[in-house]
Amino acid sequence: MDTPQYRTALIVGAGEGISASFARLLAKHGLRVALAARHPEKLDALCRETGAKAYACDATSADDVGRLFETVQREAGAPDVVLYNASARARGPFVELAPDDVAQAIAISAFGGFLVAQQALKRMLPHKHGAIFFTGASASVKGFPQSAAFAMGKFALRGLAQSLAREFSPQGIHIAHFVIDGGVRSAVRKEPDDRPDSFLDPDAIAASYWNVLQQQRSAWTWELELRPWVEKF
Repeated sequence: MDTPQYRTALIVGAGEGISASFARLLAKHGLRVALAARHPEKLDALCRETGAKAYACDATSADDVGRLFETVQREAGAPDVVLYNASARARGPFVELAPDDVAQAIAISAFGGFLVAQQALKRMLPHKHGAIFFTGASASVKGFPQSAAFAMGKFALRGLAQSLAREFSPQGIHIAHFVIDGGVRSAVRKEPDDRPDSFLDPDAIAASYWNVLQQQRSAWTWELELRPWVEKF
């Protein structure tokens, strides 16, 4: 049983947390890593640590995303692993939400995923090889009060992932969606002493992404839910 071999990874919506942990793990396993964010200067420390290169990109702009893939392909090779990790929220009572804010939140959470996946697939399909991952959330499967825009975006992203998995898995492209059902641990979000492991460890999430990436195509995962023990189903 052959383990898939990957060379170049691109993470769109990179920052601290899940994407940084995944970038470290990819680099540890010898992949070239490219990172994309609206403000790439925030990734300087991560780039020094991993040898990655950061690029400026507005994931909601077709022109920006197209230029990103062209540049990464020219400088590091066409990405055969792509993670879409960008998302946005427009919080507040539903009747008070500003339509422009909601449209922007949905565009970042979902439309950007479409643009990134389209560019990735154009490069993966000729080789019938590649993996595209999408970071979801509790809101991918559960709508919460005062979080309509986030739920709309994440539901749409999940639908995109499911549709792509059905269309492109037979063509050798591994599509997977990850439901991150709970809070993610960070420097400013730490568990209380009486509830250890009540937040998801980003390194543990990255390890799950890596495990899915290593799956042989006879047993591919299209969706994986990850939650700490305190979360209700």
